[in-house]
Order: sequence, then C-alpha cells, then structure tokens
Amino acid sequence: MPQVMIHKNGESYAGEVKENSNLVVRAGIRQFPWPHLNYGCGMGRCGSCASRVISGADQLPAPNWKEEKALGARLAEGYRLMCQFWITADIEIAQDGPAPGQRRGAAAAALPPRRPTQD
Repeated sequence: MPQVMIHKNGESYAGEVKENSNLVVRAGIRQFPWPHLNYGCGMGRCGSCASRVISGADQLPAPNWKEEKALGARLAEGYRLMCQFWITADIEIAQDGPAPGQRRGAAAAALPPRRPTQD
C-alpha cells in the first residue's frame, strides 16, 4: 500500500492509503490525508489541492488538460492537482497554504453562480 507524506505549514504528516486512491476523495470522506490536505471542488477547477510533488512524480500519470489549464507553468515546478489522479506508489508532497492566486474558501468562488429555481 502506498505511503503518503504531506508537508504543510512546517509540519509533516504520514499515512498509508489503499492502492489506486485519490487523495481528495479520501479526505472528503474523512480518511487520511484528512484533515491535512487542502482541497475544494474535487473537479480540477479551483486549484485548492495544488501541491508540489517532492518525490513519486515518476509514478504518476501525465498531467491532464484540467491540470494544464489550472496550473500552467507551475507544472514545470512540480505542482499537480491532487484531485486529478489516483496514486499507485509512494508519494511525498508539499502544500504551503493556498495556491498562489487562491485564498482559503476560494473553491466556492470558483464555481459558476447557481441559477435560481422556479417553483
């Protein structure tokens, strides 16, 4: 089972996850890496789960179009969206607060406004 190490705000958190786990899905159902992982929409739109991959990047799939759109040049710096892939091997990541240009709670702001319903 893959080992996950998260570095965040000067602290480190480690845990084991089942193979083929999505870290944002796991955090959403309050399993490790919860509460240590920043995340928001889970769909690659808000960028809240952007993390710099320290080790294990060679075991990840290539970035998809959502990551390319949300992260741009930051992909070359080793950033990935944790909501966009399932891990199959050990990974070490760093999240040093909200993604640049994002603020906490930005996930809700990134979503389109809801249309009013008519009764």
